[in-house]
Amino acid sequence: MVAVALAANALGPEAEAEGAGVLSRIRDHLKQKSVDALAGMIMELAERDPALLSRLDVAAAVVHADDGTLRTRLRKAIDAATRTPDYLEYGEVPDWASSVAASLDAIADLASGSRAGLALELAEYAIDRIERAIDSIDDSEGGCSELLDHARDIHLAAAESVRPDPVQLARDLFAREVDGDYGTFGDAAQFYADVLGEPGLAEYNRLAVKAWEKLPKRSGRGHDDEFPAGYERLKGILDFFAERAGDVDTRIALRAHDLSSAWRYLQLAQFCHSQGRVDEALRRAEEGLWMFEDQQPDERLVSFTVELLSKAGRKADAEALLWRAFEKAPSFELYKQLRELGGKAALQRIIGILEMRSAGKKRAGWYTTADLLVSILIEESMFDAAWAITRKDEVSFGARIALADASKTRHPREALEVYAERVNQFVSTGGNHAYGEAAKLIARMAALQSEAEQAAYVATLKERHRQKRNFMKLLG
Repeated sequence: MVAVALAANALGPEAEAEGAGVLSRIRDHLKQKSVDALAGMIMELAERDPALLSRLDVAAAVVHADDGTLRTRLRKAIDAATRTPDYLEYGEVPDWASSVAASLDAIADLASGSRAGLALELAEYAIDRIERAIDSIDDSEGGCSELLDHARDIHLAAAESVRPDPVQLARDLFAREVDGDYGTFGDAAQFYADVLGEPGLAEYNRLAVKAWEKLPKRSGRGHDDEFPAGYERLKGILDFFAERAGDVDTRIALRAHDLSSAWRYLQLAQFCHSQGRVDEALRRAEEGLWMFEDQQPDERLVSFTVELLSKAGRKADAEALLWRAFEKAPSFELYKQLRELGGKAALQRIIGILEMRSAGKKRAGWYTTADLLVSILIEESMFDAAWAITRKDEVSFGARIALADASKTRHPREALEVYAERVNQFVSTGGNHAYGEAAKLIARMAALQSEAEQAAYVATLKERHRQKRNFMKLLG
């Protein structure tokens, strides 16, 4: 696109004027043609373009055919457009989507006229066909979602013209919203509120309440898949009606229906807080921590509770909560909060806990307690202590690189050792990019040692890797 724009700019205003002149000449030429001549030209194009032929056929049917004939033709057009082979590859999707969009445009032309009822019916049919085709399409670009949105918009426009029975419309929309796989009719009560009116909205709400009452409450440990797929949709529908009525208690109760995880408790507490229910927010947050105290603490819930406790003047409780969480599952974020609340005394206690846990332990994963300790010591600029940890405990290479970067001016020898190891990794990986990164790092190492030491180091690298010609060129 950039190349085309630059090329167009290079042509200058004369080319733009010439293009406009061509279009103007063609338009004037066509105006002089008779209707029969123009029709002949269009038919000749349509014979070579199946998509154009189909659109013209549908357009003619809209004008001349009765409702039954038009329904049959448009359904056939939708069937042909949405039909897929066993699987539609990525590169084939745009043409398919363009054909489907053309069939939807034909329906859209009916949505605001005397045939809006037919448009309503055909829009639903098109939606069903598109949703059925999705499993056979590589829809990486999201084209099907755009088509479904377009079809839903046509459906809404037709409903606004037809004004179908609001109670029956509510039932149809509710079933599609709750049971649909692709969210085509998500938030339908909100989108169709004017068409539904109070009778339709009341029926929508009644159906949602009835379905909701069949769901069991969940508390303690659980799995999201224990609820049907439409659970969140039902909650969203009822929340819409409760918000519309200004009923905060109902909105809280909806969120309290599922308290099967610390995350659910956090969502509930945050909502209470957003509604000005600060005391209830803190109560729910503390309840969630208590319910899941035998599991690894959820740091988001811990942090939220600590903030509320601090604002409530319960600093000691906030600090005690942070210590319980840190001792169970230490983390950098918990360290920062403890440091802020407890100052240097908290820092010394944190270091003591982590030193005891990391002493002599072998690595069991990509990130260890020793790594966390090194990160904290870097944050505190306690570089001597951090390098001491790397010498006695197993620390990840990433943590050692971070320490080398942070302390290279005060600990150049240690940093050089780590950088040399990193250079070896780059060279062993191979490839021009890795060689380039190695060369950059070698250049930075020159600031940490004498000119003679740097020359000796580079000479050693040349001797060791002399067969790697691209790397040799970078070394000079």
